Amino acid sequence: MAKDSLRDSRYDVLFEPVRIGPKVAKNRFFQVPHCNGGGYRDPSAVAEMRRTKAEGGWGVIFTEQTEIHPTSEITPFIEQHLWEDKDIPALAAMAEAMKSHGALAGIQLAYSGINGPNLYSREVPLAVSAGPILTFTSDPVQARALDREDIRELRGWFRAAFRRSHQAGFDLICLYGAHGFGIFQHFLSRATNLRDDEYGGSLENRSRFLREVVEDAREVTKGEMGITLRLSLHEEGPKGLSNAELREFIALNAEVPDLWDLAHGTWEACSGTSRFKPEAAQEELVRGIKALTPKPVVGVGRFTSADEMVRQVRSGVLDFIGAARPSIADPFLPKKIEEGRFEDIRECIGCNICVSGDMTGAISRCTQNTAFMEEWRKGWHPERVRAKGPSDSVLIVGAGPAGLEAAQLLGKRGYRVTLAEAGRELGGRVARERKLPGLSAWGRVADYRVGQIAPMPNVEVYRESLLSAEDVLAMGAEHVCIATGATWRRDVVARRHLAPIAMDSAMPVFTPDDLMAGGGPIRGRVAIYDDDHFYMGSVLAELLVARGCEVVFVTPAVKVAEWTENTLEQGIIQRRLLDLGVRLELSRVPEAVEADGLRLSCAYTGRESRIAAEALVLVTSRVAEEGLFRAVRALDWQSAGIASVKRIGDAEAPGPIAWATYAGRRYAEELDAPDRGEALSFRREVARLEPGLPG
Repeated sequence: MAKDSLRDSRYDVLFEPVRIGPKVAKNRFFQVPHCNGGGYRDPSAVAEMRRTKAEGGWGVIFTEQTEIHPTSEITPFIEQHLWEDKDIPALAAMAEAMKSHGALAGIQLAYSGINGPNLYSREVPLAVSAGPILTFTSDPVQARALDREDIRELRGWFRAAFRRSHQAGFDLICLYGAHGFGIFQHFLSRATNLRDDEYGGSLENRSRFLREVVEDAREVTKGEMGITLRLSLHEEGPKGLSNAELREFIALNAEVPDLWDLAHGTWEACSGTSRFKPEAAQEELVRGIKALTPKPVVGVGRFTSADEMVRQVRSGVLDFIGAARPSIADPFLPKKIEEGRFEDIRECIGCNICVSGDMTGAISRCTQNTAFMEEWRKGWHPERVRAKGPSDSVLIVGAGPAGLEAAQLLGKRGYRVTLAEAGRELGGRVARERKLPGLSAWGRVADYRVGQIAPMPNVEVYRESLLSAEDVLAMGAEHVCIATGATWRRDVVARRHLAPIAMDSAMPVFTPDDLMAGGGPIRGRVAIYDDDHFYMGSVLAELLVARGCEVVFVTPAVKVAEWTENTLEQGIIQRRLLDLGVRLELSRVPEAVEADGLRLSCAYTGRESRIAAEALVLVTSRVAEEGLFRAVRALDWQSAGIASVKRIGDAEAPGPIAWATYAGRRYAEELDAPDRGEALSFRREVARLEPGLPG
């Protein structure tokens, strides 16, 4: 055991201090920059989220992408701004929060160039070379090329950002040149740098702007801030910055930054979901780079295993363990490793629901950490809960993600909790979905919560306990929480069809519930109709192909699983299905289900076509299992001494798993809370009014 510590000495290497230029990080846990949907709109919420990570023991904590100038902004994404001095106070509060428990506070500075459509500022975009803006939404905007005067002006904007960052109290600056989003990658890559002047052509020329900006940073900050550089490990395409060329660049500029922060080429490749990428997936691209530079190297890989972290350091792959998503799932990951509390770690499941907050311009959330981005808004904490109120006992019916989350938090608050589950296995939908292709990591949602409940003497779990409404009243609990989940519909009703269509009873029809229970087709030609547009339809297509079925995938959308654009998976999913030989019928709507196939129409023209099928799988929408809730409410439950009967999660309104765990947290937090009247359930910040124009 380490001296004066509870941790196993095997993990001592993770807690060694490491120098980054003029600063020293207290350990090797490095929260790399990550977005959160808050940005300039919710600065206090973002600051408190970062403060929680400082409390959790991270040695380095970075902001998200911070835009340095209105000539390069990426609306509709809500990122931080450092456009003028009035932006300093909010960022200063954030830096203070990040440093509150001894972490180094870093700010990531970004100029998006060819990725900045400027839909809010309406400025003409500027890029290394002229061309259409490269955004997720194919904005019909083009950028003009920076001339030499523009480059001098751009260096001036960076100098102003360095001054403001220094004034705000940050310790480190990250220059963003990864994922295809940052101007530094655009200069380095032959795919986006078509210049024929001193900033184009050779690698030395393409490196010039970066070297100049780093020199400017050291001058402006008087050498008091560490300068880090985030670059892509490998950019796809024949002219992209390859891993080999990146290594050549690092060897030529080995001592230019104070730290090399390395991530895969695109955001999709870097932050791949667990369905497609394992832990430490980027090791081959980063291995050997440390030998090219005396400066420390940080890399990412959705690290959740302390043993894997140690291996990365001891084998000389990384100096720092970089993490975005694992730091979201458990802000206290370093402290729990240090204290040997491995059973308390909320492991990231790699679902990327956190990314979807940023992609949709909403506040981000996490399936595992229900307190994420609610630390300031609701006063929630990932590790601490309020003491219980005047009530004593709660009955929770249903041990799915919502019921498990509510049970473990109510147990921690001090209530006597009875958790009744109709089946043998705990976890509800998670217990079923974890058995599908690529989704095994999702089982951690259940494993963590079941593990937390197990040692609690005040939480009793009853399996195979299907309760009637009369049973619920007889249990004698003061509060009843119904978390009975939802089931998939057996018709086409969803977004495209708001009412059922004609369906011949001779056609075998199945739902995801049937397949997850082990049923459904095992051979022959199967049509999947997907009007859900998330992951389920494509996962079931993989399952059916593995069973030996010929699969036709029908959807009214122009893409397969179109909502997974928000989890960075859509392109990977569509490519996977095509590689598996799945026939795609896009923009097609079923008009009738016949005995031996489907009659379809084009979603745009209405022109009809037909496909043959021996079975049909419907992935449309779900129906809340609210029968028990309604039955209990129909009885005289108040006379039985019950103070409240509520339904939560999918039993109230079906949604993603993250919505269910959030519902469980909210129920547990709000039990016995005073009535807020007309007040909002969360705090928000409202922009102040600036003085009007004179005259």
